[in-house]
Amino acid sequence: MSVEDLEKIKESIPDQSPPYQSPVVPIELDLDSEIQFHCHKNISCFNACCKNIDITLTPYDIVRLKRRLNMTSSQWVNQFTVPFPMDAHEMPGLKLITKRGSSACVFLREQGCSVYEDRPVACRYYALGSMGVRKQGGSKVEDIYFVVKEDHCKGHDEPRKLTVREYLEEQGIFEYDENNRHWRDIVLKKRSSGPTIGKPSSRSLQLFDMCSYDIDNFRAFFNSKGFDQVFDLSEQQKKSLTDDEDKLFQFSCRFLKQVLFGELSIPVKSDAREKRREKHLAKRENTLRRVPR
Repeated sequence: MSVEDLEKIKESIPDQSPPYQSPVVPIELDLDSEIQFHCHKNISCFNACCKNIDITLTPYDIVRLKRRLNMTSSQWVNQFTVPFPMDAHEMPGLKLITKRGSSACVFLREQGCSVYEDRPVACRYYALGSMGVRKQGGSKVEDIYFVVKEDHCKGHDEPRKLTVREYLEEQGIFEYDENNRHWRDIVLKKRSSGPTIGKPSSRSLQLFDMCSYDIDNFRAFFNSKGFDQVFDLSEQQKKSLTDDEDKLFQFSCRFLKQVLFGELSIPVKSDAREKRREKHLAKRENTLRRVPR
């Protein structure tokens, strides 16, 4: 997202005068900005935010939650998510499901969140929002933050002040942001490129879906003969990635960047291109032979 996009978002925030007030406070914050907020079990609004959710999941959310529930990625996604298109080209996104006939989070219990230690990053950020901004002409994505104030939330009235950095550390957000960073870069690059790259092919969308939301299927692909024929990784490198799911997910994002945008960070075997060419020619010849003359 560019700075110009950010300004448009600010301008689109509805009038703050009564009777309507946007929950987004249009003040940019950085890591050293001070906020006043505290959520705890004894507050009167405890669990209120969990009773009306609209949570977009990140890939690392799924990695953490499927591990917690001892499920495969596809099992967890099929049971706990609903798909939605992230843009006009239908880049696949996932939202967390709610309880049947309710807008409450499926993991909400009377005592609170049943998966609290592995809760999604959107839950960890609340009541802050975050946005990645790439300045015009720059390549680096910078994070900005803002406060979200909703009528039901009494945490803003609690007498505790801390910096944005302290709040993020308290909520364990840096680990999530670091693991999601490559994936976020892909989404931002796709959005900012727009018509330049056009609509991704169905194969590209399938790869995006696998690399983003199905780490178990990507692991199988990573350890396949087809992968080894193209990419030049040592057995030690492969074992290190296979044994560490977090590292494997970050590698899957590097792979996706290489396939979608040509960002070459994974070494390719010198004869891989020629072998693919030979395979393509052989397939073409077989197709021609089957065509009636």
